[in-house]
Amino acid sequence: MVERIVEQKDCDEVQDAITECNSGFYCFDASMLFDALAKVDSNNSQNEFYLTDVIQIARESGRAAIGVKAEDADECLGVNTRIQLAEATKILQLRINHAHMLDGVTIVDPNQAWIGPDVVFENDIEIWPQTFLAGRTHIGEGTVIGYNSRLIDTEVGAQCNIYETVAVDAVIEDGCVCGPRAYLRPGAHLCKGAKVGTHVEIKKSVVGPGSKVPHLSYIGDATIGEGVNIGAGTITCNYDGVNKHATVIGDNTFIGSDTMLVAPVSVGSDVVVGAGSVITDDVPDGALALGRAHQVVKEGYKESHEA
Repeated sequence: MVERIVEQKDCDEVQDAITECNSGFYCFDASMLFDALAKVDSNNSQNEFYLTDVIQIARESGRAAIGVKAEDADECLGVNTRIQLAEATKILQLRINHAHMLDGVTIVDPNQAWIGPDVVFENDIEIWPQTFLAGRTHIGEGTVIGYNSRLIDTEVGAQCNIYETVAVDAVIEDGCVCGPRAYLRPGAHLCKGAKVGTHVEIKKSVVGPGSKVPHLSYIGDATIGEGVNIGAGTITCNYDGVNKHATVIGDNTFIGSDTMLVAPVSVGSDVVVGAGSVITDDVPDGALALGRAHQVVKEGYKESHEA
């Protein structure tokens, strides 16, 4: 037992004395490398071929061989396990975030923002925790990207507020508000000053300047004009089971809550659509459109059905 303790102590001392190791990165003159490789043999206890033998062969043939010390040891980390992959990912995450912060981007918690290498920021941007920005996403000046947002290949303009939003291959122009819990699918385009609110999904549609889709709606394959208000629970019924169809809504139109617009359909400008309507036919400019079932009220119903 004493002998084993001494051996361990000697091993620790040797380990403490080692301050450099071979990272495994090499840069060779190609012709010299192939000449040397032909001379590498497996005459060793493991019967294996070692690339490091090339260094000795080069020196013995009078070629120069030097070691270069890495300025950052993290550059030489190996990734052989998922734990090591996570460690390397964290290093790159913080390296990217710190570079953006030095360039003037406010990242509230650098440990909780994941930013891809191709993301571009303008000036005075705020990034809040649990934000994921990937692909060729571009964020405009003065924009705030809020909690729990994920933007991929998305163009965001200046002075926007984006929070709890998933956007993929979308365009968000200046001054837009998006979220919470909004989903912008490919082809979604929010024009200047538009708003997309809580639990709203936009797919391959244009939401015009200053128009609002505030709550609980699905807008697919639609073109919405300027100054439009889409009431809560509105759906563009764009799919007939075989093909997709378009919905067009003109400027300054009001769509009442819980409306179904059965495409293909066109609603003009300055239109009012009553809440709870099912719109299957085109509506001209300036009209009122109602598409409800007739309400029936039977008084005394409860008493007549009591036992």
